[in-house]
Amino acid sequence: MGGFPILSVMLAVPLVAAVVCLFLDAKPARWVALSATLANLTLGILLWVNYDIGGAQWQFQEEARLFAGFKYALGIDGIALLLIVLSVFLMPICILASWEAIQKRVGEYMAAFLIMEMLMIGVFAAQDLFLFYIFFEAGLIPMYLIIGIWGGQDRIYASYKFFLYTLLGSVLMLVAMLWMVNQAGTTDIPTLMQYDFPAGAQTWL
Repeated sequence: MGGFPILSVMLAVPLVAAVVCLFLDAKPARWVALSATLANLTLGILLWVNYDIGGAQWQFQEEARLFAGFKYALGIDGIALLLIVLSVFLMPICILASWEAIQKRVGEYMAAFLIMEMLMIGVFAAQDLFLFYIFFEAGLIPMYLIIGIWGGQDRIYASYKFFLYTLLGSVLMLVAMLWMVNQAGTTDIPTLMQYDFPAGAQTWL
């Protein structure tokens, strides 16, 4: 697509829309959220159409070095493409499904869903291990809020349980990731995928 940073745009669209929704009443917030998710669905279709099947394993790559070895690196393979397209396909359906069901704090609800969409796309597109972890962990926050504020009868209990169980698994994953980075000397996911970790260590990882 001629160097167009489509993945970054797909992250920016729901993020900007989420901020806007926070300042809107219920009806305009719903329409902004729906418009943003439909815009991302359109970008997802463009991503699908322009993906070169049989081409390079990693496509639509974007990279910018930030600080202390941390880098903003995005790119997708065929599996990530499917997961991103599935996500942007489901999000307008989720917004429409909750169109009338959610009546309180609608702007915040729509913002939480849009932030969650951005973070899901980030998880699937991240090519730096620490960037992946940030997207993955940050995804807990909007999900926690959605469950805790707009959930059912035992929503507070369910949200705490969800957060604690997921956080525990994430801490173990972080330990494994730090070991891999120390062993391979890089946070670059494509490089890590080619690294020959000891077979015994892989079981524990």
